[in-house]
Amino acid sequence: MPTVIPFVPQQITVHLGSPSSSAANVTVPFIDYVKNVASSEIYPTWDDDALRANILAIVSFALNRVYTEFYRSRGYDFDITNSTAYDQYYVNGRSIFENVGRIVDEFFNDYLRRPGFVEPLAAKFCNGTTVTCEGLSQWGSQNLAQQGYDYVQILRSYYGNVEIVPNAPIRGYTTSYPGSPLRRGSTGPNVVVIQTELNRISQNYPAIPKLANVDGIFGSRTEASVRKFQEIFGLSPDGIVGPGTWYELIRVYVAVTRLAELRSQGQQFYANSWNLNPGIYPGQSGDRVRHLQYMLSVLSEFIPEIPPLAVDGIYGPKTEDAVRAAQRWFELPVTGTVDEETWDEIYDQFSGIENAALRSSETFPPGQSGRNRYAATTTLTQFPGRDLRSGSQDPVKQEVVR
Repeated sequence: MPTVIPFVPQQITVHLGSPSSSAANVTVPFIDYVKNVASSEIYPTWDDDALRANILAIVSFALNRVYTEFYRSRGYDFDITNSTAYDQYYVNGRSIFENVGRIVDEFFNDYLRRPGFVEPLAAKFCNGTTVTCEGLSQWGSQNLAQQGYDYVQILRSYYGNVEIVPNAPIRGYTTSYPGSPLRRGSTGPNVVVIQTELNRISQNYPAIPKLANVDGIFGSRTEASVRKFQEIFGLSPDGIVGPGTWYELIRVYVAVTRLAELRSQGQQFYANSWNLNPGIYPGQSGDRVRHLQYMLSVLSEFIPEIPPLAVDGIYGPKTEDAVRAAQRWFELPVTGTVDEETWDEIYDQFSGIENAALRSSETFPPGQSGRNRYAATTTLTQFPGRDLRSGSQDPVKQEVVR
């Protein structure tokens, strides 16, 4: 996504109907929007901790819509709808409950996220009685508050390991498009955005050439990747990133990473290339090590021989053990260092697993966490044992999110 650090918009534009309806738009201060939705969605008589949990979910969901440019990347002129089939209930012109308004004043620029991820959590919720869903149960949150849970415990009982980001910056809304087309010869952070999005999208659409270096230089290889992307998605294949291509890149990137869904892959390695250049060695630290650890941690869920490890960005003994285990599994020289061949094997297995496993539609039972929680939701019950390559029999069909 173009915006690395999420912000709270001073105003938000709400469509008073379903996305494709001809209903009116209203633009209101973000804090007033949150007070309106909270007063429309929950009961002011509930315990304060239940109210706080629900309000943080409301804020986080709305910020996710803004951050991912969910509707604007699709050509709409609003940020969110008031249709509960898609978003949150906003009643134009309604009165606000005093205690709800007071709590919103306290929390309107705080939001939820997964540790290590950038995007605000798409914190889905439902009433928990007539409608159930993956996410927070509104009536269930009140029941937990009455049992003595504080708002953080309530949120984690439904969303798992989440953290609260306090005092997010507030600024006026600006579109992410840089204002003029990007083409061969362009340089800078907006080119990094394009390159990062293309590399991630290419996992799902392998015809798009991967870029060995995310370097912010719009050269011939970036142009070739842009052209192939444009061909695949029905755009004029001119190799130039104007507003149409820019927002189509965002739309597809959000879709393949599921950034606008509760169980997102997560935007963790924003400016990291998915290719190795150069190798990674014990004793190193930083984003490339975190990237390696993240892929190994996913593989460990499916390959018991690879030990689980924390994603801390430090290539210590546990990371080296996991690398050695992966090399044994892939029948590579067991060196404990990550050369190009090791990286390619880890990446190939990871990309296949995460594309399938992170698309499970089963829900998390409240309170589960860690490996057992992940295993309870995956649609893959057993790793096949060896690489599936051209000519392999009985391959697992991979669904592409559009």
